[in-house]
Amino acid sequence: MGTEDSTFPQGSDEPHHRHHAVEAPEPQPFLKSLQYSVKETLFPDDPFRQFKNQKTSRKLVLGLKYFLPILEWAPRYNFKLFKSDLIAGITIASLAIPQGISYAKLANLPPILGLYSSFVPPLVYAVLGSSKDLAVGTVAVGSLLTGAMLSKEVDAEKDPKLYLHLAFTATFFAGVLEASLGIFRLGFIVDFLSHATIVGFMGGAATVVSLQQLKGIFGLKHFTDATDVISVMRSVFSQTHQWRWESGVLGCCFLFFLLSTRYFSTKKPKFFWVAAMAPLTSVILGSLLVYFTHAERHGVQVIGDLKKGLNPLSVSDLVFTSPYMSTALKTGLITGIIALAEGIAVGRSFAMFKNYNIDGNKEMIAFGMMNIVGSFTSCYLTTGPFSRSAVNFNAGCKTAVSNIIMAIAVMFTLLFLTPFFYYTPLVVLSSIIMVAMLGLIDYQAAIHLWKVDKFDFLVCMSAYFGVVFGSVEIGLVVAVVISIARLLLFVSRPRTAVKGNIPNTMIYRNTDQYPYSRIVPSLLILEIDAPIYFANAGYLRERITRWIDEEEDRIKASGESSLQYVILDMSAVGNIDTSGISMMEEIKKIMDRRALKLVLANPKGEVVKKLTRSKFIDDNLGKEWMFLTVGEAVEACSFMLHTSKTEPAAKEEPWNNV
Repeated sequence: MGTEDSTFPQGSDEPHHRHHAVEAPEPQPFLKSLQYSVKETLFPDDPFRQFKNQKTSRKLVLGLKYFLPILEWAPRYNFKLFKSDLIAGITIASLAIPQGISYAKLANLPPILGLYSSFVPPLVYAVLGSSKDLAVGTVAVGSLLTGAMLSKEVDAEKDPKLYLHLAFTATFFAGVLEASLGIFRLGFIVDFLSHATIVGFMGGAATVVSLQQLKGIFGLKHFTDATDVISVMRSVFSQTHQWRWESGVLGCCFLFFLLSTRYFSTKKPKFFWVAAMAPLTSVILGSLLVYFTHAERHGVQVIGDLKKGLNPLSVSDLVFTSPYMSTALKTGLITGIIALAEGIAVGRSFAMFKNYNIDGNKEMIAFGMMNIVGSFTSCYLTTGPFSRSAVNFNAGCKTAVSNIIMAIAVMFTLLFLTPFFYYTPLVVLSSIIMVAMLGLIDYQAAIHLWKVDKFDFLVCMSAYFGVVFGSVEIGLVVAVVISIARLLLFVSRPRTAVKGNIPNTMIYRNTDQYPYSRIVPSLLILEIDAPIYFANAGYLRERITRWIDEEEDRIKASGESSLQYVILDMSAVGNIDTSGISMMEEIKKIMDRRALKLVLANPKGEVVKKLTRSKFIDDNLGKEWMFLTVGEAVEACSFMLHTSKTEPAAKEEPWNNV
């Protein structure tokens, strides 16, 4: 194949033209093609690039730094960085301690597990994680999911030991899933949870969690295990005779205090620490109030005894026997995916603010390992919560050392301070959770989705109402199903459009987008905006045929010259399969019956290669009917119409040897 001059016949007043050949890529061995495909699928970031042309010893060092990111930044660590991390670590510890206790109660687990889960996992993440800003700990949505799914099989009050062991086992399975996705570079699976899905799901879960806290606010002892809003509200208002006014007054006071500090910190960002310290301040004030007024004797429920000491080992507590293993496995897989999606999204958000990149696969391995190790040390599901990470970011953290500082503060609390939480009222924990949940109801994001993409808004609302009126699992499934349905719709119904000429240029654009573009007489130019696969081949055949019918009807109505050529702009068709090739053959036959010529413009290398191997170009289309640009294709067809020919002058006057 080469590029040759194409001139018009003698006597023609047309100028001399040069047209470029459409070339197929050089054939590659199957194994080399497979290797390239695997690399592009699993290693788009090319992590092996740094190992090229390096000595063996250097490769070993780089390998250790890749798998243990702490080795990358630790040698450059200095006292100036430590001062910033120390302040940030202490600040997030003040938030982590009350939040940890609160979220453990949300998962129907002993409060001490919230502290355990804020000690070991942050240390693991500091070694393996690549984010400088992520603050590790338990999250409300993960806690809610864990509690809701495990409670369907085991009653936490009747069999607390089995329930606890299942929580550890679910955490183990969540960690195995997360680590496996990172090791095998399968993080793209998490991308099926779109931004719209996460916004709706988080908002719905936050709404349900907030309403469930009415149990603590009103001092109710018996409450529904269901998570839908109807069951929760029925449980609240069917027990009005058991509402404790003392607890309600206390709850309203702390809600007002927490919301006020939150509002103040939002208006005055320099005072972010006011909102960060408010939960711990509430715990201290609530505990002192109960201690001096003996409010626990008047219906105000308190935490009670918290076990003193560091995390006990729980390896032997994992449950790998039926019938409960399947419950733990299901819980672990679902909570693991949700925790992973939230943690990576939060990490990327703050990395963007500081202009650095985090490795998604490293993060998955880090999350996985901290949950695996956590399941061995009496911890339950942990990830990177937004609220804690935002406080860490605003406090000026510089590295993951802030997580280590937080873990040390929690360790000190476990060793010496747990007895002081005896009088902490549960109503304070409920208030802390309710205020934290308000930050997860991102109504501004929902409004933005409505303005930009109505379908994304539908996905968001489906997830929200699925969680609020169904259950957490139903909301998640509905949102994922709708997201996948939309993906399949994009693939199976690609956009096609008629293109016209922008006046006084050689540019051709969509006539709907550019109404002033002009249709070229006797030519129909169609663009296809997607690869041609089995899923959309039938649709494209019908749609192209319909475009031709509509164009012929328009020509008859306007009295213009008849349609002669159909040019398919293949610029956006990156690939084609055998079903697509069959579709092209059918389109060619349809056009032959109508005395129309099929012309291809700018087919990609992979498309040309497959069309050549299938003999479509040689036996059906003809090489002379492929052009590098739409402009060249139009020029060639116009020349044929001008000279009253139907075939390019391939022998006497070669138009375009391809």
